[in-house]
Amino acid sequence: MSAALADSPWTRSLRKLGAVAVFMVRLLAQCGPALARPRLIVNQIYNAGSRSLVIIMLSGLFVGMVLALQGFELLQRFGSEEALGTAAALALLKELGPVITALLFAGRAGTSLTSEIGLMGATDQLTAMEMMAVDPLRYVAAPRFLGGVIAMPLLAAVFSVIGLFGAQLIGVHLMGVDRGSFWSQMQSAIDLKDVVEGVTKSVVFGFACSLVAVYEGYYSEPTAAGVGLATTRTVVASSVLILLLDYVLTAGFL
Repeated sequence: MSAALADSPWTRSLRKLGAVAVFMVRLLAQCGPALARPRLIVNQIYNAGSRSLVIIMLSGLFVGMVLALQGFELLQRFGSEEALGTAAALALLKELGPVITALLFAGRAGTSLTSEIGLMGATDQLTAMEMMAVDPLRYVAAPRFLGGVIAMPLLAAVFSVIGLFGAQLIGVHLMGVDRGSFWSQMQSAIDLKDVVEGVTKSVVFGFACSLVAVYEGYYSEPTAAGVGLATTRTVVASSVLILLLDYVLTAGFL
């Protein structure tokens, strides 16, 4: 009975959750010393952020355009087409910007972090660093974690700005919404609380995605199949975690 309980899915899930929590504490303890080497962190911000910029901008543009099309059709039924800018801004700032950016971040940058660290483990680079009394958490994991946490809010901001441009492009130039009403109603309706909610979500999502990516890469099996499996787990776990945290944060801001 005890052996069956020890091998149950709930027990394995709790064991995995505890291992992630211990790893997170160890990782956070190394973030302070890692800040003493800003060049490593800047390089990781470039890897996680700048290399994801093209797909973030393209996605933001098309999401904003689709949002304007759907929003105009809905608002037209109530005779409130002038409120299209407000609807697009609220949707992008509070929900679509952080969530879609985080999902794209997990699929592009998260998998890159996992495979990079996993390959370093598979080629014994992490073991060689430990033999030279160099902590891999400080010089490998922590800079990549911090780079992801810092890059995520910046990418979400770019997504929202490009999305607003796409919404304005469709709403004003294609649907005929007055440009002044589009921007003036948006500026009068958006307050600091809405911006804070979007920034908070993007920071939390960046923390969660980066933690999952670094953990899976650091503890992946040192084989090609093991690294591939860890990359898959990163995408799945990050996506589910993003949607779960989005609900929790949205309920908390109400």
